[in-house]
Formats: sequence, structure tokens, C-alpha cells
Amino acid sequence: MNIRAIPRTAVKTSIRLARLPFDAAVQLLPGNGAGAKGTAKRAVDRADATARAVAGSVMLDSELREDARRKRTAAGERAKAANLRAKAERTTKEARGRAERRGQQAQRRRKEADTRASRRREQAEQEHELQSRRAAEVEQARVQASRNVKEQTEEHIEQEAPERRLEALADRAEAQAQADEALRERDEASRLGEAAATIKEERKEE
Repeated sequence: MNIRAIPRTAVKTSIRLARLPFDAAVQLLPGNGAGAKGTAKRAVDRADATARAVAGSVMLDSELREDARRKRTAAGERAKAANLRAKAERTTKEARGRAERRGQQAQRRRKEADTRASRRREQAEQEHELQSRRAAEVEQARVQASRNVKEQTEEHIEQEAPERRLEALADRAEAQAQADEALRERDEASRLGEAAATIKEERKEE
């Protein structure tokens, strides 16, 4: 057995015993190796590596120094991995945040678009209702105007009817008078003709 193996084993045992309470305290921290728990564990590992390096230097034990180097390298790799995980988590969180913001913006835009479409539909319905009401009012006014014209025409006809009847009666009376006058003139002419014929016959007889 190598004579240096005994103190090396004692150093390793002492270091393991010394870090037991720290390891127990780290296990009580929340999390699964990330955050404060991961940081504390890496700190304990670095302290372990430093203790091994110091002991190896004091004891001129290359195996302890190599052990310390491996532990320090492992601690550094774990720290790097933890940083990468933290960065990935931040990136993921930021991506989720951006996606959530984009989703909220898209939802807000859809809501605004729905509101604008609803407003346009309401305006179109109001305009259609207004146009229909105006068309009904125009039609009603047209019907009323037509009714008024008809009533005025009928009233005018009723007012003119007696005058036209009187004019017709006057025309008829005048025509009758002219006819009577013509009959009288014809009778007179006939009478005069007969009288002239009688006188002519009497002259012949003389």
C-alpha cells in the first residue's frame, strides 16, 4: 500500500464529512438543482475542489490535485450547463411572453375588427331603415298629392258642371230659336209665293 494513500484517504474522508452538513442544507433548498439550490451546490463543490487542491499541494499529492482539477472542471461544466439552462429558460419565457403578447394583440385586433364590423352593420341597418322610411314618406306624399289633385279636379268639375249645363241649355234654346225663325221665314216665303201665284192667275183671267 502506498504510504501516501493513507493521508489521501483521510483527507478525502475529512472533506466528505465536512461537506455533509452543507449538502444536507442544500437539499433543503427549494428547486430541482436550479436557482439558489444549484448555486449553493456548485459553491460546495468548488470548496471541495479547493480543499483537495490545497491538501494536494501541501502533501505534494498529484492524485489529490488531479482530483481537485476534475471536481473544479465538473463544477465549471455544471455552472456552464446551469447558465445555459437559465438562458434557455429566459429565452423560452421571453418567447412565451412574446407569443402571449402577440396573441393578446391579435385578440385585441380581432375584437376591434368585430367592433368595427358590428358598427358598420348597425350603420348600414340604420341607413337602410332611414331610406325605407323616406321612401315610405315619399310614396305617402305622392299618394296624398294624387288624392288632392283628384279631389280638386272633381270639385272643379262639379263647380263647372252647372255652368256647362246652362251654356248647353242656352245653346239649345238659341238653336231652337234659329230653327223656329227658319220655319217662320219658310212659311212666310211659301205664303208670299202662294199670294204671288194667286195674283198672277187673277191677272190672267182679266
